[in-house]
Amino acid sequence: MKTSFMSQPAFRILGALSGAAVILSTAAAPGHAEERYKVFLNMSYSGNTWQALAANGIKALAATPPYDKNVEFKTVISGTEVQRQISDLQSMIAAGANAILIMPLSPTGLNRVIKQACSKGIVVFTYDATVTEPCAYNVSSITARYGANSAQWMVNQMGGKGELVFNHGVAGTTVTKTYDEQAYHIFKKYPGIKIVGDFYGNWNDATSQEEVAKILAAHPNIDGIWTVDGNYGSLQAVVNARPDRLVTITGQSNNGYRLMIADPDMQAKGLKGLSSSSGPAVGGYAFKLMMEVVTGKKKLEQHSIEYPLPWVQPQDVKVCSGDKFVEGCNTFPADKVSPLFITTALDGERLPELSLDAVQTGNPAPGATIQELPKVIYADTLPGINCTDCKAPADWLEPNRVEPIPVPQ
Repeated sequence: MKTSFMSQPAFRILGALSGAAVILSTAAAPGHAEERYKVFLNMSYSGNTWQALAANGIKALAATPPYDKNVEFKTVISGTEVQRQISDLQSMIAAGANAILIMPLSPTGLNRVIKQACSKGIVVFTYDATVTEPCAYNVSSITARYGANSAQWMVNQMGGKGELVFNHGVAGTTVTKTYDEQAYHIFKKYPGIKIVGDFYGNWNDATSQEEVAKILAAHPNIDGIWTVDGNYGSLQAVVNARPDRLVTITGQSNNGYRLMIADPDMQAKGLKGLSSSSGPAVGGYAFKLMMEVVTGKKKLEQHSIEYPLPWVQPQDVKVCSGDKFVEGCNTFPADKVSPLFITTALDGERLPELSLDAVQTGNPAPGATIQELPKVIYADTLPGINCTDCKAPADWLEPNRVEPIPVPQ
């Protein structure tokens, strides 16, 4: 049965972006009497659920006390052209921004305008993707080695051999560049792994489903699909084409996907799935961290911060009974959210303020107040990713949480 990608919950998520500008009343900020902050969220690519959930989480936090009284918040969507994003950032600078949170399209293309913002005292943070301008703060899972760890996990599950489909993300982003390089590095170690098809799925499930279906028509015996996002759509293509012989697959944390990989019936048909990759909650985490810097509550020692990599295998799936991640739960019942809902829009440790409704609508959770963040984890330096005149760790292409199997002889 084919899956509809525009369910009612998905419309709620996407629709919330249209009202993303919030102008709030004046009050004294903690430690900054009578001071208010003009804060912009600059989104780039916005054509998927991940981006919508991240933006809604940020919007909800900006409307959560005490920020509801001292933050003037506005979202600007620049699209997929670097020049448009530069122009929008210039407009934010001219508008008197105090802080700008960016999902950047390029690691270097925005450097000049970011440096201009910093020179005017504007605090600039990025989330998920990164930039190399030294004055910007990067908050990302990019250094947590998703590409290397997920690829090695796949190799181990496949016994080091089989036909593989490679689903890239969005071309040009640091996330795609880094994850791809790591994954290719791992797969090339195992001659028995054959990549028989690849495409840019733009982190989109509908696109990914269509492209995997095309590859399946030419290569009906594929054994695995490596992807970052678009994994639910990729898997649906296999379910539609050969429902009794599934695949080994890695990717995001879509609720329907997590339920599928934990389903004994699906496992009996060959499904082996890993739910990982960067979660939308990285946006909310970056916002909270940025506001602690803006308000003087925190002084960061470095400019690259690592958001921990989610890592859920089938045995780790735990269904929540409520609307938040509590007591170790990480997935919702099938009748509670759309299959495409990305569960890592929530983070019980770093973003306890957010509820299921908050990340779907952008409305703050009733009674919530901003909570203090746990200790910051600083990231590795990666030339061309989050720095220029620097060195990467010698083993940055290698997995750091999955033990490699020997190359089959």
